Amino acid sequence: MRVAALALTVGLAATPTLAQTAYAPTVLPAPGETACPGGLCQPEALTLLFEALRATETGERDTPVHIVQIGDSHTAGDRITGKLRADLQARFGNAGRGVLPAGIPYPGYAPLQVQVAAEGWISETAPLAASGSNAYGVFGLAAMRGKGSADSVLDLRFDPGSEPVRIGVCGGPRGAGDGLVVEADGDPWTINLNTAGAEPIPACVRFELDRPATSIRLRGYRSGVVLDAVWSDRGRPGVIVSGLGVIGSTLADFAARDDTLIQTEFAALDTTLIVLAYGTNEGFDDGLDATAYERLLRGQIDRIRRMSPHVPILILGTPDALRTGEPGGCSADGRRRPPPSLAVVRDVQRRVASEMDVAFWDWRGRMGGDCSADRLATMADPLMRGDRVHFTSEGADWIGGMLSGDLMAAYDAWKGQGR
Repeated sequence: MRVAALALTVGLAATPTLAQTAYAPTVLPAPGETACPGGLCQPEALTLLFEALRATETGERDTPVHIVQIGDSHTAGDRITGKLRADLQARFGNAGRGVLPAGIPYPGYAPLQVQVAAEGWISETAPLAASGSNAYGVFGLAAMRGKGSADSVLDLRFDPGSEPVRIGVCGGPRGAGDGLVVEADGDPWTINLNTAGAEPIPACVRFELDRPATSIRLRGYRSGVVLDAVWSDRGRPGVIVSGLGVIGSTLADFAARDDTLIQTEFAALDTTLIVLAYGTNEGFDDGLDATAYERLLRGQIDRIRRMSPHVPILILGTPDALRTGEPGGCSADGRRRPPPSLAVVRDVQRRVASEMDVAFWDWRGRMGGDCSADRLATMADPLMRGDRVHFTSEGADWIGGMLSGDLMAAYDAWKGQGR
């Protein structure tokens, strides 16, 4: 035993000392200067949202404050909306996960607070308006449809603290007598989605569980269903933030979605704020017609107000982004510059928001202004990906926190005025 101990001691003594690097947290950039005080122009347009948040804080409101963001890939990833959701729920209460597409919209889909899996479940994503064709018919807010039969399932597993006691779906049966089976932690409910008349009409149905569920399984009854959206909440006051984005989409894609279905969904979701987060893909269109884009934006604001007349609107101004392969650009390597239409889109958004009493958040300014996408991508711990368009997970958390911080600063200032 003594020999063995001696050998071990000698071995340890001979081991070279490894250099240790002290942990240093990432130093995040300060909020950039913006043309909007506190990053947010027309905060008074959010008065109805602020009133709902105050009523939640004081205990006078017993229904969730539901923020619905629709947009492009920045929204589809659920990282920016995820940070906004986490921050607002930390302050006002977690009212639930909110709306999800009725299926898996793209490979690698990984929303926060819930895990989604499917087996035999068919997902049909709305074609982009730029494709000029639509073989699938009408679509709602999620821009996709899920088709489920008795032999297919869509599984939702919720993180602790987000377990729902209410589940809702928008959709319809494939035929007379068809429907949906919802299993909450293994207990099945059969839901009849049939409506009166010979032709099934898409509808939104919500039902209560007898206890919070950690998992929800959806499957068709008989021939099954076609669903446009699935949503959940915890049956208590607080905040819900739903992000419904489509990779590569533009505002024209939202314009192509069905009015009746969208209006039905907005009403069923009891929406408190609608956030429009489009503009990046329009900005990469060198043939963009500024006049036509302005007409489209004004028309969609009017359309939303017709469908949801008492719901405020917030436009997230187009962020900074760079196109690769542009010699003499503003990037550190001189090979990237912003596409020229990006500034046009941003200017139209800000002007239209001002003239139509819509709130506007200066995303580009908060990032740090021109060519900030390159600076954020070349940090030691990058906040943007190498494409200088999309954020890393850390970057999404940073910019989402900037958005929630600006909203809360505007809310606190509103409260400070004694309203």
